[in-house]
Amino acid sequence: MKTSWRSASLVAGAAAVLALTTACGQETGGSASSQNVGATASPGDYGSVGAGEDPGGPAGGEQAAPSPTGAPAGELSVAAVAGLGKVMTDGVGLTLYRFDQDTAQPPVSNCEGDCAETWPPVPADDAGAGEGIDKALLGEITRSDGSKQLTVGGRPAYRYVKDVNAGDVKGQGVGGKWFALAPDGKKARSAGLPGLSTREDPELGEIVVDGNGMTVYRFMKDEAWPKPVSACTGACLDKWPVVAPVAADDTKGVEQKGLMSFTRPDGAKQQTVDCWPIYTFAGDEKPGDINGQGVGGTWYAVSPDGKPVGALKK
Repeated sequence: MKTSWRSASLVAGAAAVLALTTACGQETGGSASSQNVGATASPGDYGSVGAGEDPGGPAGGEQAAPSPTGAPAGELSVAAVAGLGKVMTDGVGLTLYRFDQDTAQPPVSNCEGDCAETWPPVPADDAGAGEGIDKALLGEITRSDGSKQLTVGGRPAYRYVKDVNAGDVKGQGVGGKWFALAPDGKKARSAGLPGLSTREDPELGEIVVDGNGMTVYRFMKDEAWPKPVSACTGACLDKWPVVAPVAADDTKGVEQKGLMSFTRPDGAKQQTVDCWPIYTFAGDEKPGDINGQGVGGTWYAVSPDGKPVGALKK
């Protein structure tokens, strides 16, 4: 509950506490709140991938095996995948994916050019809701070429060219920004893990991880007060994908104060811990990796109270 500060005789320290607890939007993490930090940039300014850019797919000229990725979606269904739980598939059983650099409100695809060749958009024209799929979550967007792309919960849906058989999930986690679609439009993630939790790292101690067990980081150039502001934009987001909002009751071991989300200028929502924006690192290939620790002297893993591990307190 917020305190009413009426007395002009309050000490400066108490006033500072008031600024700290209200500027971030909430005093506790009982429910995720959202703030808009402005709308000064277009979606493409924050991580769009086009011709000539790295889409996070096959590298070094590697040729992906042929796959019916340009086929109609058909009747969508749900498949159980070991370690990921339920994922959405198309009519022939190919896994559907979502891209962290897209937005859901409003639905916008930032995968064009070479990116769309590695991650073909799923056509919306004949998509149907099979068993386990909520038809109300299905929608469509019009792409720059005029084609209609399927959306799930507002998120544009894609296939991955290296998935050639029903049940393949080779696109899961690619580049730290591509994830299989769960039936509700959220990311499919490692079974049993909350959206945010902690683990004991042998080098860093207790640090925060996301729903896939990947290490979470803070950027020392960001701001938390009077409102969260991310200084990681453009090409920075290719290496440091933002962590999407997580419900307060979908966390474990993370301090609830300052646990909230805010709206970036591109319309994407980003999670914070202690009001500080958080990210993952594309250079971390598997849970337990901490390759982003100390990069550039500005990126650090996050402790449960939101502090940057191994960095001077900001």
